Amino acid sequence: MSIQTPVWGRSLFAAMLLMAPFDILASLAMDIYLPVVPIMPETLGTTPVVIQLTLTVYMLMLGLGQIVFGPISDRIGRRPVLLGGAVLFVVASFCLAAVTTASAFIVFRFLQAAGAAAALVATFATVRDVYADRPEATTMYGTFSSILAFVPALGPIVGAVIAEGYGWRAIFVTLGAAALIATVAALMNWSETRPVTAGMSRPSPLRMLGSGRFWTYTLGFSAAMGTFFVFFSTAPRVMIGRAGLSEVEFSLAFATVAIAMIVTTRFAKFFVARWGVQGSLVRGMALLLVGAFLFAAGEIGAVPSFLTFIVPMWVMAVGIVFTVSVTANGALEEFGHMAGTAVAFYFCIQSLCVGIVGTLAVVVLPGDAAWPVVAYSSIMACIVLIALYWLNRRDI
Repeated sequence: MSIQTPVWGRSLFAAMLLMAPFDILASLAMDIYLPVVPIMPETLGTTPVVIQLTLTVYMLMLGLGQIVFGPISDRIGRRPVLLGGAVLFVVASFCLAAVTTASAFIVFRFLQAAGAAAALVATFATVRDVYADRPEATTMYGTFSSILAFVPALGPIVGAVIAEGYGWRAIFVTLGAAALIATVAALMNWSETRPVTAGMSRPSPLRMLGSGRFWTYTLGFSAAMGTFFVFFSTAPRVMIGRAGLSEVEFSLAFATVAIAMIVTTRFAKFFVARWGVQGSLVRGMALLLVGAFLFAAGEIGAVPSFLTFIVPMWVMAVGIVFTVSVTANGALEEFGHMAGTAVAFYFCIQSLCVGIVGTLAVVVLPGDAAWPVVAYSSIMACIVLIALYWLNRRDI
């Protein structure tokens, strides 16, 4: 039986305007209040460790929550999961702005992450439903994955600006207000896209988790996203602490990496059309390796500077976009009938890989040097290329 999907009926630009806010807010909420963490313990009558824990709670729930909401979206549809998650995010954000105790802050932070997870998995499942076999998929996946990568790095800057003018509670009011606008727009314009056959059976993730193709492309996604995570985790210590840049100079330098990703996304679909899914992944991993070599050369042969730490990341940024533009289609190609479940595991595995392996690289290796980026990107890229080689050998 063929899988039939209701017509989405919106232009690519209109779809971007409708979907992107949920991707942005889920990423932004991750660490937007990082600059005010030092002053929050006194306000909420707790310790710095507890406030730091709320960052971890959000990251874990954002990843694991998708495993819960992905299968639900396959059963009842993308629209109700998205709207339910969006409303939960709005309510939790406003409550976070009003709490006076640490325990309440943790609870509503958990609920905010649950809402973000539901909205995120429903958004990406909708992209899979609508654009799986269309060239626009490259633009959608590339844009949204780039947002997930660099928005958390810009979040603290946004949070600092808001808190400086209006206090830390205004950060969560801003998140809630923005999410409310996005939710109203979705309520009026978001059509159901779940394939009509998706709810006829209970999809099991076992076949998916046993797929070498799923793991290869999911690890490719993890390699790309984790490279950026490790980069922005070490960049302030390298560029401000060792290179001597001011906070403004660092922000401008960091912004050039985001610009490189945005520009590459604009043209990625033309390259993907030429190279195909596998060819784009190979080139993405190759660029991560080239960037790792440039980082290592700069660390060994020169002092930290814009040339030795930011420019190599431009190379990696191009590779990241080439990679994330195709990994979702590569990983989920065989599982269109259970896109919600597949997307959930795709993101959860990526979150765990980045969170555990990426953090380990930053903790074990010098955090004020390029070596964590070099180690993570080169090791993960090699693993993906080996897995891809194995897949091709198996299919011969």
